[in-house]
Amino acid sequence: MSSTASAKNGTWRNWGGNVGARPAREVAPASVEELAAAVRRAAEDGLKVKAVGTGHSFTSIAATDGVLIRPQLLTGIRTIDRDAMTVTVEAGTPLKRLNMALAREGLSLTNMGDIMEQTVSGATSTGTHGTGRESASIAAQIKGLELVTADGSMLTCSDKENPEVFAAARIGMGALGIVTAITFAVEPLFLLTAREEPMPLEKVLAEFDQLWAENEHFEFYWFPHTGSTNTKRNNRSAGPEAPVGQLAGWFEDEFLSNGVFQVANWVGRAAPATIPAIARVSSRALSARTYTDIPYKVFTSPRRVRFVEMEYAVPRAALPDTLRELKAMVDRSGLRVSFPVEVRTAPADDITLSAASGRESAYVAVHMFRGTPYQRYFTAAERIFTAHEGRPHWGKIHTRDAEYFAGVYPRFGEFTALRDRLDPERLFQNDYLRRVLGS
Repeated sequence: MSSTASAKNGTWRNWGGNVGARPAREVAPASVEELAAAVRRAAEDGLKVKAVGTGHSFTSIAATDGVLIRPQLLTGIRTIDRDAMTVTVEAGTPLKRLNMALAREGLSLTNMGDIMEQTVSGATSTGTHGTGRESASIAAQIKGLELVTADGSMLTCSDKENPEVFAAARIGMGALGIVTAITFAVEPLFLLTAREEPMPLEKVLAEFDQLWAENEHFEFYWFPHTGSTNTKRNNRSAGPEAPVGQLAGWFEDEFLSNGVFQVANWVGRAAPATIPAIARVSSRALSARTYTDIPYKVFTSPRRVRFVEMEYAVPRAALPDTLRELKAMVDRSGLRVSFPVEVRTAPADDITLSAASGRESAYVAVHMFRGTPYQRYFTAAERIFTAHEGRPHWGKIHTRDAEYFAGVYPRFGEFTALRDRLDPERLFQNDYLRRVLGS
């Protein structure tokens, strides 16, 4: 049983605790053949089918009252091809296991998100990403994938084989079929030097283009109720390795980012008036530091404080205005926000419904501590994001529907036409997909 999503008395819940479902039955297939058979049987029984990873999505993208497919037995690396520089993995493999196994083989993904608890198929299907000037989301690093479609047959997709399915299914939201294996591009293991340092928000926004252009991976966190940010630049390094010391690492990552932060959020939830003061202390607690390590140890960090999140991709040029509007809204609203706002970037990609499809993007993520009312904050933030033609992350809270997406995704119709072809009976449909793709 995964520690991230829980099932009690037949109810499935996601990691953020904000989505629950009661599937008619759960299946954990041990092979692709068993998975295909489960899909065919569900169709015969008139039940919908959804595959679920570790439940790290905050939307009900994986919720179903039909058949819930758990991929925990479909894990592990199938092949490493050193000539093509690819790795093929089963869909249920956690990113953490993939990253560690690749590192032992002297290999690495080019870019990744900031957590690695998710399964490879769950992470890619929802558009999980890190930050990068040239390197894009995890899905953009896919070279091939296998998909079990609604009739129980297997489709192999790449830019050569079924290219129109490949264009869409890399971020397919589970709408086109169930991904059973993914082939990723990999490269020889490299070192990254991370430089973290506080910087005033106005300076970051004024110099945003320069900070983006000068760094392979630039991101920053802005602490609401303050004018402060913490910036992070990750760049490739010739070495030597200089990892964060164990004590310093424990203090920064476990104590400050998870321990003290958890307590601060409990205090803030009980006494919201204390939040601005806590935010000022938090934003000052993080001091500058530099360290050099292999990619997954630099890109990812543990997230033990539970939260709910909304994230939108806006055109990169619109980022400074978007953030200034967000800050003005928080300052005027009387809202008390204890979680920093995270900003990352991505180059344009060629995936049909990627948030960065066809345009250079900046991602802005707003979070609230789990159990705190978040609707007013998220609604006000969403108004700002949509005014900039923002595209929400498929796995994070938003209120948009198919009509909106048809306006912000030039290739939206291409995706829905493909879905009509691959799943005419809507075997893989649920309420979320009905809303975002139309019925």
